[in-house]
Amino acid sequence: MPETTEDLNEFWRWLYEARERGPIALDTETTGLNVFNPSFRLRTVQFGDQRDAWVIQYERGGYFESYAREAVQRTQRVLIHNAAYDWLVLDRCAGIPLEDLAPWTTDTRTLAALCDPRQPSEGGIGTALKPLSARWVDPAAPDTQSGLTAVFRSLGLTKETGWAGIPLDHPTYLLYAGLDVILTARLFPALRRELARLGVRNELVAYEHELARICAVMQRRGLLVDQDYAGPLARRLAAEAERYRAVAARYGVIKVGSGDQVAAALVGMGETLTERTDAGALKTDKAVLLPLADLDRDWQRIGAREPNRLADAVLRAKRAAKWGETYAAGFMNKLDDAGRIHPVITPLAARTGRMSVTDGLHQLPSSDHIVRRAILAEPGHVKISTDFQAIEMRVLAALADVRRMKEGFTRGGDAFDIHMYTAKLIRGEGATKRDRKLFKGAGFGKVYGGGITTLARQTGASEAEISQAVTAYDRVFPEIKRAGKRWQRQAFQNGMVFVSATGRRLPLDRDRTYAVTNYACQSAARDVLGQAMIEMEGAGLLEYMRLPIHDEILASAPREDAADVAREFERCMTMSLYGVPIVAEAEIGGRSWGSLYGADY
Repeated sequence: MPETTEDLNEFWRWLYEARERGPIALDTETTGLNVFNPSFRLRTVQFGDQRDAWVIQYERGGYFESYAREAVQRTQRVLIHNAAYDWLVLDRCAGIPLEDLAPWTTDTRTLAALCDPRQPSEGGIGTALKPLSARWVDPAAPDTQSGLTAVFRSLGLTKETGWAGIPLDHPTYLLYAGLDVILTARLFPALRRELARLGVRNELVAYEHELARICAVMQRRGLLVDQDYAGPLARRLAAEAERYRAVAARYGVIKVGSGDQVAAALVGMGETLTERTDAGALKTDKAVLLPLADLDRDWQRIGAREPNRLADAVLRAKRAAKWGETYAAGFMNKLDDAGRIHPVITPLAARTGRMSVTDGLHQLPSSDHIVRRAILAEPGHVKISTDFQAIEMRVLAALADVRRMKEGFTRGGDAFDIHMYTAKLIRGEGATKRDRKLFKGAGFGKVYGGGITTLARQTGASEAEISQAVTAYDRVFPEIKRAGKRWQRQAFQNGMVFVSATGRRLPLDRDRTYAVTNYACQSAARDVLGQAMIEMEGAGLLEYMRLPIHDEILASAPREDAADVAREFERCMTMSLYGVPIVAEAEIGGRSWGSLYGADY
């Protein structure tokens, strides 16, 4: 830890020698995790290889700040664990554009996810540095996190305030900072060897780094919040939650979050609950309550039964509370100086590679406009949403080579409705909207692995009807079932790992091998979106892009150019997958994201 200019000169000599030997690991310590918080500061910048680590106290300013900045810019190849975070830190606090640093970066977290994408709860190692180091570097690799937490407590600090409050020269803090770059430097060659052993292609590694950079650019830009709308919305939702809690209380449910109270009341009202938690309690989660309230996953009426008022009240009380606290109030609490929030976009969030967005923005019901209304396009801009059409079914048709499904997609044109097409194949030309809904459920059951009970609950049909629909689906599209069995065999022969169309390794759980169809389709759909995002950048659209949401790209574009920009998004999201046309449709809204969902602004 350099303390003088002479020490800094020694660091400089080490840097030039180390970069000739190979990549240099880079890391930062900061005052917290919210890079765009107005009080956020960069405290130290660390450089290291497999033998040495240098902790530069950036917070001291002067020579320390300038040496650290210059060293980052002169490092030719960089290793970072969770690169997007440090890119954004150095971009905001040190004036080093992430576009300059990203091309020279290898993210060891990305490498780890491509070796095994599972989290510890799923039987994997996860992507955290210390567990990975224990697996690939040394089982006894020191973990100073617990020691640092103890230091925070001794100083009267918490886990949240400790990072900003601990003295800059505290030895445990410096040891924690320095070890991370040494571990990253040692982890890199081990992961590279493992990727080579597993046969993971270098092209997939490069592709994931490109997507990480694109997502980091979107995170840096952030989303403009309508504060005049979000503040009152938080208060209105709090009142709404209280109103529905009062309804639940009339049925004996004092706490809507108490599963035992809700279950007892529903049983007392004559409802039959059969599903249980691992602990043996009756389940009363959203999946159970929605059909009792006669609601589908998008909170639209199913029309299968008389809604249970208690189930409806519990659902709405919990949703209003969540929307008020997580979204409306959450947006207001996370604003930067420019009135923006900066959701973290994680390109490799799920086992299948599906992306996620923090602040709950990828979990909003597709019918919601209330929360989305709080997110604005730039002044003079409008919101554009470009969404793939029936991407899950198109990917399924392509991967499983489903003849009749491929014929429909190829000949049906942009307005082709795969679910009505399926209903007519099975029921004839007299197929109804209800038939369409039934066979849509059967199709999604194939893609997502939903069982008969789950599909019946979601569609409002009886289990007998769903069972017959699935049987009919298999008769019309026999290739799907055959492909699923073939993919399971391939996984068995490959150590319970299915390799996706793009070479992604997807470990299967032994008690859920049927999920291979879901994994294959989700992974391919994600990579179709990823390729489209790279095409968008090449077409000059990155400046308009704001968020990837499932199979949708949200954008903000000047009102006068919106039609041209929308057509370009559609072009980038149009391609062919094994002969199946992948198409997208752009919708131009008003100033708010909610305008695309029915809001009037």
